Amino acid sequence: MIISNEENKGLLGLSITPLNRRRLMNFKNNKRGYWSFWLFLGLFTLSLFAEFIANDTPYLVCFKGELYYPTVVEYPETIFGGDFPTEADYKDPFVQELIEANGWLAWPLITFSYSTIDRDLGKTAPSAPDSRHWLGTDDQARDVLARLIYGFRLSVSFGLILTFFSSIVGIFAGAIQGYYGGWRDLVFQRFIEIWAGMPQLYILIIMSSILVPGFWVLLVILLLFSWLSLVGVVRAEFLRARNLDFVRAARALGVSDLIIILRHVLPNAMVATITMLPFILTGGVTALTSLDFLGLGLPPGSPSLGELLNQGKNNLQAPWLGLSGFFVLALMLSLLIFIGEAVRDAFDPRKTFL
Repeated sequence: MIISNEENKGLLGLSITPLNRRRLMNFKNNKRGYWSFWLFLGLFTLSLFAEFIANDTPYLVCFKGELYYPTVVEYPETIFGGDFPTEADYKDPFVQELIEANGWLAWPLITFSYSTIDRDLGKTAPSAPDSRHWLGTDDQARDVLARLIYGFRLSVSFGLILTFFSSIVGIFAGAIQGYYGGWRDLVFQRFIEIWAGMPQLYILIIMSSILVPGFWVLLVILLLFSWLSLVGVVRAEFLRARNLDFVRAARALGVSDLIIILRHVLPNAMVATITMLPFILTGGVTALTSLDFLGLGLPPGSPSLGELLNQGKNNLQAPWLGLSGFFVLALMLSLLIFIGEAVRDAFDPRKTFL
């Protein structure tokens, strides 16, 4: 069967090999995973512009014919005719009158950021959903919807970064074990067995008492254990591939071990590795949410789904807190699981969709 150049073109008009074309078709034919991928990508892309969707400052101000961008740049109040050289409070009626007298303000869809406390709430916090706060407020009078948007971005970003670094460490360790074998494999295996048996929660509690919890501190702590899930898969693939004929031929020709690993063995091992990545991402998001729920995660005030779930547990009279966090977390994890299943089908040689 002859495939034309037009048929060989894939996404964005780029040429792809027949094997990758089959994988792409298998991914597309898994409708649930395919549309989950686009829905997840769309939600994450929107969350990247959270400052323009939910913020307590306007994204655009026109004053005396000049444009200002308060979301990106901090402007003193004196620029708009105020009295103080500090950053302008755009929700202050006095500042709004000064600007509207000589221009206009363009506000985001939600006029609250994740840390904005609504001092004009007029009712006890947490308050029920209304026209001002579409999903209500938490126990500190902060908008729940704004915290969900920022929390979604934070959780996914944390999971992606954790997955990236876990993949690097896990692939490196598995490649060394599988390719060289011998005493290196034995030493690494004994170390992994001991390290995997360590009580992760206790270690995290000890580290949290020594270091100030933060995004990067939690990332490093979770990275200490998250790379273990990839080592076994990569090691098995390298053990299988190192005895194949093309690897032996490369050795006989005097090709260095680094070139053999990078150009010949690693591409074959990546098939099994890539299928694991969506599930590692899911585990990273779940781990961050669990730690925040237990109070061992991000600092207080951070936009966290786990912290919102904890508020729902402590405020049973406000069911919108727990339900909002639960549905967002359930949607996120479900989409990631569906994407993982589609990726697994795409790289499975036994799967052929006609």
